[in-house]
Amino acid sequence: MYRIFVNDKPIILTTEVEKETDFKNFLLKGVDMEQVLNALKKKKISHVRLIHHNKDTILKKFLKKLPNVIAGGGKVYNKDQAILFIYRNDKWDLPKGKAEGKETIENTAIREVEEETGVAGLKINKPLETTYHLFRRNGKLKVKITYWFEMTTEYEGVLLPQENEGITKVEWLNKQASEAALENSYANIKLLI
Repeated sequence: MYRIFVNDKPIILTTEVEKETDFKNFLLKGVDMEQVLNALKKKKISHVRLIHHNKDTILKKFLKKLPNVIAGGGKVYNKDQAILFIYRNDKWDLPKGKAEGKETIENTAIREVEEETGVAGLKINKPLETTYHLFRRNGKLKVKITYWFEMTTEYEGVLLPQENEGITKVEWLNKQASEAALENSYANIKLLI
C-alpha cells in the first residue's frame, strides 16, 4: 500500500476492494485525476483509494499518470538529538528540494539541506521512507517523489534560512518542540518524524 498526499488527505494505492464509507474507490486504470481531487475536497471524504490488481506494479502505474518531480531531503539530528526544521508557507517542514542534472539523490538531499538551512558537515546515516504528494505548478498537476535520509551533523554555526525559497525560519527543535511543530506541518512530515 502506498500513500500519495494531497494536502493532508491521502490517495491510497491498494489491491484491496472495500465498501465505501468515508472514502471513495476508483479503479486506477483510466482514472481521471481531476475527479479524484474533487472527491478529496469533500469534507466527508477522508481519503480516496485507487485500486489495481497487481501490488508490484501499482505505484509504477500511478506514477505514469502524471509528470514526476524527484526531490531529496533530510531529517537532520545535531549532537543534542534535536531535529532541523524549516518554516515555509506558514508550516513547519523538513529541508528538501529538486534533483539537479545527474547528481545522485544522496547529493541532492545534502545540497538542499545545506542551501535551505546553512548547516554544513552533513553525514547520511540511512535512507528513510520515500514520500509522495501531488501539487500544481503553472496549472499542471504533478507528483513529487521525495527520497528522505536520516542525517547527522556536529554543525553549531548560524542557521541561515534560504529566503528566496520562502523559508523564514530554520530551527533545531527538541522532541517536545518537534511534537508541537508537527501540529502545524504536513501529513508526510508527520510520518517521517
